[in-house]
Amino acid sequence: MQADYKLLIFDWDGTLADSVGRIVEAMHVASTRSSLPLCSDEAVKGIIGLGLPEAIRTLYPQIGDVELLAFRQHYADHYIALEAEPSPLFAGVVESLEGFRRDGYHLAVATGKARRGLDRVLKAHGWEDFFDISRAADETASKPHPLMLEEILAHCRVPAGQALMVGDSSFDLLMARNAGMDSVAVSYGAQSVEALRTFEPRWVIDRFCELRDWLGQGAPIK
Repeated sequence: MQADYKLLIFDWDGTLADSVGRIVEAMHVASTRSSLPLCSDEAVKGIIGLGLPEAIRTLYPQIGDVELLAFRQHYADHYIALEAEPSPLFAGVVESLEGFRRDGYHLAVATGKARRGLDRVLKAHGWEDFFDISRAADETASKPHPLMLEEILAHCRVPAGQALMVGDSSFDLLMARNAGMDSVAVSYGAQSVEALRTFEPRWVIDRFCELRDWLGQGAPIK
């Protein structure tokens, strides 16, 4: 029973929301509009979790500052159009998060999204005030730097040893390690289980609802 955790921190894309396919599509469209060679789907999935500027520079190290701004706009234009109806949450997310709240956990989001994008999807799901705190990549350091987790810990007044990061990318798990906290990986997101196990998560879940079982079958924390 994992009752020592008081704070649960979640990545958004690929962990709570089934949005990876849209991110890949928007990145390909931005590449085409920027006259850059297309990367493979797997290469794009490999950068999901980073802030957008860091993700673009990882895929296209040669890109200049002006071209980067244009690429970001192409990406944003297409992704926002795709998100006219927000990406659906994975099965079990709503019920599990509501259960965690009833159980007394602090809940937070740490995402590679920009604040504007995160606020848009939180509003779409009626979650403007659901989480104790959320941190977006454009208002703090990008993953895997631990700053956004450190800011969440400070806000919630919870030590790293009593916090758990849940994510689908190596950047999530490495960020957790850099912050001195445990992590749980999800197998259904952007990156392979083999890649995620490299960062020694405490557990790997195949369905979001399994997290609550692992944390103690819904037993309230003490």
